[in-house]
Amino acid sequence: MENNTAQAAVAAGAQRKTSRLGTFARKLKQQRVLVFMSIPFVIWLFIFKYVPIWGWTIAFQDFKPALGFWDQTWIGFDHFKFLFGDERFLRVLRNTLVMSGINLVFGFLTAITLALLLNEIRRVAFKRVVQTVSYLPHFISWVVAASIIQTTLSPDGIINQVLVWLGFIDKGNEILFLGIPHQFWTIFGASSIWKDLGWNTIVYLAAMTTIDPAQYEAAEIDGAGRFKKMFYITLPGIKAVVIVLLIMNIGYLMESGFEPQYLLGNGLNVDYSENIDIFVLKYGINQSNFSLSIAAGMFKTVVSFILLFAANNLAKRMGESRLF
Repeated sequence: MENNTAQAAVAAGAQRKTSRLGTFARKLKQQRVLVFMSIPFVIWLFIFKYVPIWGWTIAFQDFKPALGFWDQTWIGFDHFKFLFGDERFLRVLRNTLVMSGINLVFGFLTAITLALLLNEIRRVAFKRVVQTVSYLPHFISWVVAASIIQTTLSPDGIINQVLVWLGFIDKGNEILFLGIPHQFWTIFGASSIWKDLGWNTIVYLAAMTTIDPAQYEAAEIDGAGRFKKMFYITLPGIKAVVIVLLIMNIGYLMESGFEPQYLLGNGLNVDYSENIDIFVLKYGINQSNFSLSIAAGMFKTVVSFILLFAANNLAKRMGESRLF
């Protein structure tokens, strides 16, 4: 009797597996056009993202470019031990996490707020003007954007002129904002929001178009105002998109950028402007210490993966939308 039950369970499992394979084959056939369109991207991804991973072995070597792979000296985790005992690396790790957190929190809040406000605009022409003006900074390179920011914040820039005109500071006592170390994070956060705010609203505005207009009509009949419709219809309607984007952005917490920190940083604010990418460039590549730079980059990638899977698993446990 037990043998029959076991055989039946095995047969049922095999049947379910065959059914899943059949369903997968049918979907693959139905979506064959999309599959063929994806092939070039998959090839590019494999060549430029996965094949170079073998280079991580350099992190465990005292790498010398003139020597062959098997002639290198293997030193194990010495570079990682050096990183975690180095005050400079701990400082840039702090800066990276803080600046990424600023981008994550304020970038999300401002983008969702602007998307909600744009969704409430009924005059199409005015809405398009606002969208265009908010999108434009995204298409400016960070080299140009950094020049604009430096000019604006310079002692003879518009910010200081306004402060003098309002009487907050005296003429001749202008503030060198980029020379105040602890103010760099604020400048970076404001600059990032200004540059990417409009662009970040696109996904939320697209998600809002999928909400059934009948819900707004029913709420209006029940006496709901604009703010109540925002909180009880629009926000729940884009909740899934917000959570998925939040999970993806948590995976990028170790990626705080490179161009704004490199272009806006200087000797006065270096303790707050340097991040891991600049550390890799300055103390790794520029000094031909390639093993150290690979170790720092490897650490960043591994932590990003852990954060991504942790955020996705947390969303799964809470019954929310997730990436996989």
